[in-house]
Amino acid sequence: MYNLFSKISAVLSQPFFEMANSLESWPIIFALILGLVGALAPCQLTGNISAITLYGNRSIQQKIAWKDVFFFTLGKIIAFSLLGVLVWLLGKEIEQNLTFVFPWLRKIMGPLLIFVGLFMVGIIKFRGTFNLFKATKEYKHENPFGSFMLGFSFSLAFCPTMFILFFVTLMPVVLSSPYGFILPPVFALGTAIPLLIIMLIIWYLGGSGMIMKKGRKFGAFIQRSAGIVMLLLGIFDTLTYWSL
Repeated sequence: MYNLFSKISAVLSQPFFEMANSLESWPIIFALILGLVGALAPCQLTGNISAITLYGNRSIQQKIAWKDVFFFTLGKIIAFSLLGVLVWLLGKEIEQNLTFVFPWLRKIMGPLLIFVGLFMVGIIKFRGTFNLFKATKEYKHENPFGSFMLGFSFSLAFCPTMFILFFVTLMPVVLSSPYGFILPPVFALGTAIPLLIIMLIIWYLGGSGMIMKKGRKFGAFIQRSAGIVMLLLGIFDTLTYWSL
């Protein structure tokens, strides 16, 4: 299943990867396009689709979730920036150590998506507040900390493709460029491009709060549908990465 997912990812990302290679003399644009390629990597694809489902659903139910999207993207920026600093300080030794950590971090993502999906569908319920996802009756309220942690954790879900893109392709440019310190954050921003495009489309088409105008029952239907998508993504992700 992972091989099939990798082939799909390769077809989607190949044009952007070729574009990135042609722009290597422009490090900032190179890092941005390389981040977009990373967004289409097998290990990041399900995470990005999940984020689009989560924040897209929230946006059309109430209002555009710009605050949550900002903190989700900030979580990505902090994660990749910290990795860049670690490589700069510790060199190749840290890369070798991280290869043992990343597979386990990646395997956590599937069960996490299943959990969120079950909550959105209504199978799992909480009383009071649950800090990470703010699991109150109205889960749709903004939750900057939860969004930040979601972006941070998704960014650490590395697979071989993402490892090559960041450590093998980007980091040599980071270490050789006079302003290389800004390239990991730019790379992180590139991985968030699909989510940002979808949010801009919803905003441009006037989809903000559209479901609120349609009524609560229709909103509940949309929420459950989004939850089912998250649940299926989580199951697919778990079957893919726990079988490796």
